[in-house]
Formats: sequence, structure tokens, C-alpha cells
Amino acid sequence: MSEFISVEGRNAIEAEMPWAARDMPVTVYQAIGRTKAAHAHRKALSFQLLSDPKAPAVTLDWTALHGQVTQAANLFRSLGIGETDVVAFLLPNAVETAVTLLGAMTAGIVNPINPMLDVEQIAGILNDTGATVLVTLKSFPKSDVAQKAAEAVALAPSVKTVLEVDLLHYLTPPKRWIVPFLRPKQPVHHRAQVLDFTKELARQPSDNLTFADTKVDRIAAYFHTGGTTGTPKLAQHRFSGMLYNGWLGHRLIFDHDDVLICPLPLFHVFACYPVLMSVVQSGAHVVFPTPAGYRGDGVFDHFWKLIERWQVTFLITVPTALSALMQRPVDADVSSLKTAISGSAPLPIELYKRFEAATGVQVAEGYGLTECTCLVSCNPIFGDKKVGSVGIPLPYTDVRILRCGEDGAVHHECQTDEVGEICIANPGVIPGSTYTENGKNLGLFADRVFLRTGDLGRLDADGFLWITGRKKDLIIRGGHNIDPAEIESALAGHPAVAVVGAIGQPDARAGELPCVYVELVEGATATADELRAYCAARIHERAAIPKYIEILEALPKTAVGKVFKPDLRKRAILRVYSAALKDAGLACEVVEVIEDRKFGLTAMLKATGGMVDDAAVEACLGAFTRPWRWCD
Repeated sequence: MSEFISVEGRNAIEAEMPWAARDMPVTVYQAIGRTKAAHAHRKALSFQLLSDPKAPAVTLDWTALHGQVTQAANLFRSLGIGETDVVAFLLPNAVETAVTLLGAMTAGIVNPINPMLDVEQIAGILNDTGATVLVTLKSFPKSDVAQKAAEAVALAPSVKTVLEVDLLHYLTPPKRWIVPFLRPKQPVHHRAQVLDFTKELARQPSDNLTFADTKVDRIAAYFHTGGTTGTPKLAQHRFSGMLYNGWLGHRLIFDHDDVLICPLPLFHVFACYPVLMSVVQSGAHVVFPTPAGYRGDGVFDHFWKLIERWQVTFLITVPTALSALMQRPVDADVSSLKTAISGSAPLPIELYKRFEAATGVQVAEGYGLTECTCLVSCNPIFGDKKVGSVGIPLPYTDVRILRCGEDGAVHHECQTDEVGEICIANPGVIPGSTYTENGKNLGLFADRVFLRTGDLGRLDADGFLWITGRKKDLIIRGGHNIDPAEIESALAGHPAVAVVGAIGQPDARAGELPCVYVELVEGATATADELRAYCAARIHERAAIPKYIEILEALPKTAVGKVFKPDLRKRAILRVYSAALKDAGLACEVVEVIEDRKFGLTAMLKATGGMVDDAAVEACLGAFTRPWRWCD
């Protein structure tokens, strides 16, 4: 595993044999079977409902996990799921979530859905995939997942069966006795049959599939994507891409003695592929603490003790979670830790240093995308890292830095340290068919082979990949491109700053001006003027110095800890447009900013008194680039 410490080491692994010549399982179920045969009674997966390090936990060994996945696959097949049919799930983390994920992709196509989406988005995904089975929660205190699911199914007529997971069995008395009296009421307005997941699972055989696990590399998952930059799309994944991620984890990082703690959601590729598939292929043990992971009550406060309890060797994390952990003392024995693996967003250098000083272990930053079944590159776990880079492209991953036309035609291949668009080809990329909707694949591939990520970056002389920004995130000031990453990196070094998000706010003259929203470290103080001065001293480009800085109690974040920039953009549009209307003396105001599927972020206006001249409003807001319209 120590061979992946340089580009030469990566090349040596590739030189052993072509990817197609490796002895890989064809399906994920076949991979689980191999691991069961090798590690039958070793721990595979653990889950605890509560964050207390002494709280009860459920652990499955590889024999039990294989048996439950077999039962789930048989259950889904009995409900009419074939290899091209879709099982969706709307679940927080639990043992049942992992079993559903693996069982559904064995019987058909699995479609994990983020429970934090709104009802209309959930229904839209169900309709887009044509899902006929939905696995979700039974009504439970402090959760609205069941209520969202019921409302979404009412809007998704393709769903014929709803399987409910009851978290009650994870509790011990007296809480187990009390919860049934506290369940939120859940009126059902849909026509799908509702069944108990656990009871239906128990009806199925666990020792063999009731159907053939055809050894075909097929589409087995749909993951919605769009992240921080737009409306979700559906990316499709083959077994080969999933197992490629697992092979990388096993070959380069993990073995059967390792324990991973993963407080990231199983509806996201990071938890599903680099983590769960690596566990599947290595025989390692993964721990999921609380249904909400890092967002669970008390998780950050108890985190170091959880590492001690489970003797964790690898911490799976994201920068925002690391920032929160660094606000708490290391109050437990964490000597079992080998390293932390971080993804989803750039890792500030100061945060890296704080974590190493506090724990004695380093953070290895990696890079991946939903569109390529996740992994692209990673800093060497056991070798020299380049902090701030996302490491070395992984074996059998070809990274090119290109400049392309809208149709994908390559105009220029960038040289060492020259910034361009990061484009990739590897076993996780499906050329021409990344998204389920064909129209969304147009222009997505450079020379019809390399997936265009939309991320800007460069490869240095040692072969390390550096992400410099995202094309859609660029702040365009008077035709001049400003990389928000430069602003964020500068402010991240301030000791009072925990999280920072830079965007372009609308400006009548320049089009956009740099705007920054900041979340402070708990207990720290700083003013916007102080932060602006700190930033100005560290940004080399005058045009990139923020014109507006606002300190928020908490920045909006996605489920995996990325700063959710659409919400920041909405906030900036509302503020700027409202101020412009007020300065113009117009009797109207912006009541909200919505994501319009056709026009993007759109300001919604209402009159505050009397008649308002549309022409005057148009003259005022027409100076900006974002659209507006009157509320109905």
C-alpha cells in the first residue's frame, strides 16, 4: 500500500497490467460474496443511533451483512424490480440504508435521494427515474423524512410500494416505550401500498438469491447531482466504476484490520464508493455514527471519544467538519488514527496545520465527482503531501488540462502549471452517457472521451493536481475573471474564521463585485472591516478584494459540508436589488429569490403600496444581469 507515494509509484501500478486484465468481480454482490468468504466473522458495519460513546450500537459481520443484502435483493425482486427498474431510498444513515443500497443495486438500479431536499425536488427525482419502490423512514420524532416521503409519493404515481424503516429497534427502554406515543402524525394521501421493511425482509431467504446475479457490467445506480451550482441532474453509474473505487481503496489504503468512521450520508457518492466499496473489497470495518452523521446531536462534542471507542484508524471528513472539530479539545485517546481523508471542498492550509497539531496525524485531501463515480486523485496517504493540492491522479485515471469549445472540441492542451479545465477518463466515466438525459451529455466530453468536470486546475511538475476554481463560480467583474478560491484561501487563514464563501454579487456597473460571507470560530470575534483589511493584505489582485463582507451565525451547507453558494447568491441578490429599489424611491420590494428552472436565480417582487411603474422598475433592475418578476 505504500507504493502510491509519487507519480512513478502510480505508473508502476498501472504497468503491472491493463485494468481490464485485473481479477475484478463483475457485480457488487459478487464482491460482497468474496469478502464474506475471506472474512466471514470479522466486523463489517456498525451503526449507533445516538452519539454518546457508550450508546448501544448494532454491528454486522460479513456473513450477516451478506445475508441481509441477499434478503433485500430478493425482496426487491419479489416487488417486480428487474435489472432496469429503480428502487429509490429517502433515508438517513442506518444499517438498513447500507443494506438497501447494496440490495437494490443487486436487484435493479438504486437511486439514493437526499432527505434534505424539498418535497417537489424529491418528487421530481422519483418521476425522472420512474422509481416503483421507495424505501424511507416510518414516522419518528425529530424527523420530517416520513412526512416528506408521503407528500412526494403523492406527486409520483410511478411509486407502487413504500417500505418503511422503523428506527425504534435501535433504542433501549424506557425510550423505546416512549417513542410510539411521540411519533408525528402522518396522513397518507397516496395510493402506494405501505409495508414494514424489517418484516418483509424477514420473509426472504438469506442464504441464496432467488434470481440469477447476471455477471454483466450494467447501470446499477442513479445519483442526483448539481451540488452547489444548479438544479440536480441524474448521473448513472456502472458496477465497474463502483468497484474501481473499491479496488483503489483496498490496493492503496485499507486492509481488513482497518476501521473507518464515516459521518457522511449514504445518499452521497463519497460515503457510498470511496468508503463503502473500499470496505466491501478490503474487508475493513466502517462505523456510521447517528442517522445524521456530522449533523447528529452531540456528534462533534463526542467525536474524539467515538474514535477511541471504535479504535478508528481512518477518519472520513470534509473541511467544514474539520473546522468544527478543531473548536473542541481532543479529549480522548486517538492514537489509533493513521490519517484523515478529506474531500468535497478545498482544504485551507491553516486548517490542515491545526488538525495535525491537535491530533498528530495528517489530512490527505482528495478529489472526485458524482459524474465519474467519484474518485479522481488523492494525496499520498503514506507519502509526502502537497497541502492545498488534491494529490496525484489515481491509477488508471487519465487527467488532462484542456481548453475546449462548447461542443467539447479541444482547442488547447495546457502545459505544466497552465490553468485550464480538468478533464478525466477512468473506469468510472461513461463516455457520452454520464447523465440519464441525453441532452445534458452534449458538449460534456472533450474529444468524446474525457469528461469535462467544469473545474479549473493545473498539473504541476511533480504530477500533482491543483484545483484553482470552478468555471461557474468565477466572479466576472467588468469582463475580468476573478477566482473565488483566492479570496476564500486568504480569509481562511484568519484565526477567527471557521468557514468562508466568496461569490459575485450583482453590480450595475461592473456586472459582479466580490462578496464574502463568513462563519466565525465559536467564541471568536471579528468585524467586517477587520476581515477586509486582513484579506486586502493577502490578495495580490486588487480587483479581487471583497467589496462586501458579512458575518453570519452559520453559512448554509450541503449534506456533505460544502458551502451552499446558491443560498449565498440569493442572499446577495435580495440585498442588492432591495437597496437599488429603495434608492430609486420605488414602492416595491424583493420578497425572495427563487431558482427558476429556465432563468436561474430570479428576484420575486411585490408592491408595498400604490401603483408601481413597470418601466421604472425595469430601468432600475435592468442595470443588473439577474432576472426579476412580480409575485403572482
